[in-house]
Amino acid sequence: MIRKYDIEERLIQFSIDIIVLCGKVEGNFACQHLSKQLIRSVTSSALNYGEAQSAESSRDFLHKMKICLKELRESLVNLKIQKGADLLKSKEQLDKLINENNELIAIFVASIRTSKNKTK
Repeated sequence: MIRKYDIEERLIQFSIDIIVLCGKVEGNFACQHLSKQLIRSVTSSALNYGEAQSAESSRDFLHKMKICLKELRESLVNLKIQKGADLLKSKEQLDKLINENNELIAIFVASIRTSKNKTK
């Protein structure tokens, strides 16, 4: 069973790993554009998860969790675009980040489903 702090720590570490990876990108427009957007979406998922932990109601919690999921899905598409366009050179690191992104999405989908069932 994953505790909320484990998820928070994973989101923080995922954000850090993306920031470090994007700090090594080349200076062309596509790399810069996608890397900046990736950093925004990844850190948004971590920050919104922090807000979800202080939600004022179960409805507010569910809303913030859905935002986290949306941002994680955006991040996954971004990573796949960068991989497909060969913009990020560290293929092994990129594959690990894509895998972590997929795992985090699965966790949020399950958590949202559970939360919805509890509010019914």
